[in-house]
Amino acid sequence: MNQSILFSDQLEWNQELGVVEFHAQQAGMLIVCLVGLEKLARLNDLNVVTKELAFECFEAVRFDLEEIAESLIEDEAFDEQGRVIVN
Repeated sequence: MNQSILFSDQLEWNQELGVVEFHAQQAGMLIVCLVGLEKLARLNDLNVVTKELAFECFEAVRFDLEEIAESLIEDEAFDEQGRVIVN
């Protein structure tokens, strides 16, 4: 992992978007990262992940998600709001 990109342990449920929100920091800049339930299901080899299981499923594949997010950050693959969407 790139030591210049750090991920916090904090997870939040973004009700508006229906995704898990996690955060990275690079050069002092906070980067919001989002991952949806479908991606969590695929990474966990499940058919469906519910909102109630989202954090548990996230933790099971945290390192994979952080690696994907790190690659997107390095590629500057941000959406129009400056977020990284792992899908």
